[in-house]
Amino acid sequence: MQDVLAVVTVVVVGVMVGVEFSVAFFVNPILDRLPDDGGLDARSDGARVLGRIMPFWYIGSVVLGALWAGSAWGGAGAALVCAGTALLVLSVVMSVLLLVPINARVATWSHEGVPGDWKEQMGRWDRFHHVRVAVIVLAFALFAVAVVQG
Repeated sequence: MQDVLAVVTVVVVGVMVGVEFSVAFFVNPILDRLPDDGGLDARSDGARVLGRIMPFWYIGSVVLGALWAGSAWGGAGAALVCAGTALLVLSVVMSVLLLVPINARVATWSHEGVPGDWKEQMGRWDRFHHVRVAVIVLAFALFAVAVVQG
């Protein structure tokens, strides 16, 4: 059972990392380069779509990490799994405190208009998101090393 939890956790977290990495370093920069602020509607739509999906993905990843940590307790790699899970918890806290408030505003922009400081808000979200991506990449790396050690 522990092996199954390990594989499922690594796959779920790995795919989440891939999505968040591509948003941070490919999708949003491409959207920001569109002429006449053409990426604004896409970012607003992305905030709505991903804003509905990502909370379940993040919380699900934390739950999987916690289950794996519990089943691996005292064994090889358990400390790495615990550390990776703690980083995922940190990413959830960062999301709730820093990113979700901005994301909630962005999701309404196409309906309510755009505030004058929208570019600054997007820049702030992007900076926080880059830090969050670094946190979840590190969590994923710890999980991957734990699998090798286990």
